[in-house]
Parts: sequence; C-alpha cells; structure tokens
Amino acid sequence: MAEPVQEEEQKYWDLWVRCRDPEAGDILVKKYLPLVSYHVQRIAVGLPRNVSKDDLESLGMFGLLDSLNKFDPSRELKFDTYASFRIRGAILDGLRKEDWLSRGTREKAKKIENTIERLEQKFLRPVQPKEVAAELGIKEEEVYTTMNEQFYANVLSIEESGTEHDESGSPFPYGIREQTTKQPEAELIKKESVRELAEVVATLNEKEQLVLSLFYHEECTLTEIGEIMGLSTSRISQIHTKALYKLRGILEKKMFA
Repeated sequence: MAEPVQEEEQKYWDLWVRCRDPEAGDILVKKYLPLVSYHVQRIAVGLPRNVSKDDLESLGMFGLLDSLNKFDPSRELKFDTYASFRIRGAILDGLRKEDWLSRGTREKAKKIENTIERLEQKFLRPVQPKEVAAELGIKEEEVYTTMNEQFYANVLSIEESGTEHDESGSPFPYGIREQTTKQPEAELIKKESVRELAEVVATLNEKEQLVLSLFYHEECTLTEIGEIMGLSTSRISQIHTKALYKLRGILEKKMFA
C-alpha cells in the first residue's frame, strides 16, 4: 500500500520542482501541515499563556513554505526532516524578535531569584519552591512557571548569538549542517554533557522521569502522555513544569558559569 502513495507524492514533487505547479504545491503543503502543529505544540509548552498559538502557527507556516521553496529532492534528505528544522527555526526566530516575555514576568522572576539567593544564604542550603512561594506570598506553581519561562527566554537569547545564515542569506538558528567528520573534542564534550544530564535526571522522581522521557525521547504530546499515564493533560503539564524547574537550577549554573 505504501508504494502507490510514494509514487503519487513523487508526481507532485516533480511538478513542483519542474514548474512550481500551484496545485502540486498546495497538495504538498496540506500533506506536511501537521508538522507545523506538532512543533507549535512542543514549543508552546515552555511559553506563557499570553503567547498566541495562532501567531506560532503563522511562524511555522512561514518555515514550511520556505522549506518547500528551498528543498532539493536530489539530496539524500527526507523533506519532513528538512522541514522540521526550518519550521522550528522560524518559530524560535520569531519569538526572539518579539521578546514574548512580559516586563511583569521578568520583574517577578528577578524577585524570585533574589528571594532564593537570600533564603539560601540564610539557611545555608538549597531552598524548596514552596519556601520561596511562602516568603513571597504567592502560589508554589507560580514559582515553577515563572522561573521556567525565564529560563526558556535565556536559552532563546543564547541561541540567537549562534544564528547562522543559509546560502540565500536568511538566518535560521536550526539549520542542517552536512558534517561527515566528527571532531573528537566536540564528541567528548557532548558525551560528558549527556552523562551530567543523565545524573541530574536520575534525581527526579519516577513520574517526572517518565514524562520527560515520553516528551523529549519518544516525542509524545502532553495529551498522549496523559493517556499513557492515566492523568489529565493539565496534570502532565504540572509534572513537566516541576521537572524542568528542578533541572533548570543545575543547567542554568552550568550555562552561565
């Protein structure tokens, strides 16, 4: 059954590459449109609620259309792989330009950070989010969410400095590099980073480890994870947020040391 589908798609690719046939282009866009929704869902997990998913969809569509225009079928690369990098890159690039983290959230994050530092100096130990929340008179969940949003914004800021330009001059932070030779130093750093991350993840509880594994390794959506674990999507989101908060402290110290 798979071969006729592949032959049919190849026909549209031939029409699109040869003469930019509009009908063939529309069919290919519709076929790969779910990629946009997939990346929007995954990126939106780390963003505040005031960020419109419609805006993210628009950015993702730009990435998909750009992929369609620049993809070279003669290369040994699947279109969905190529498009995924472009779609994700377009969304993140748009987020960096808009500075989606509100001034209020930044101020709240700074206040939380100052409170954490003050309490740790007072107790001479790492403090729990509930202690920070009690000190500030806010909900514990607010501490988790605010600090994760700020961490995500910092990551975007770092990635911006590494943005590269493709052959056409367009900046895409998640371009695909053709690299056949592995650098020994880079491989050692990567292995060490993976080992350190694995040690940190091992400190999480069983549910948190499972959610992170399903989300980042198995690439399930929060809804799918909820169905697997028999929990609501909102509950899975809470577990995901708390797990990232625990990881954030250690990773942030490594990144900004």
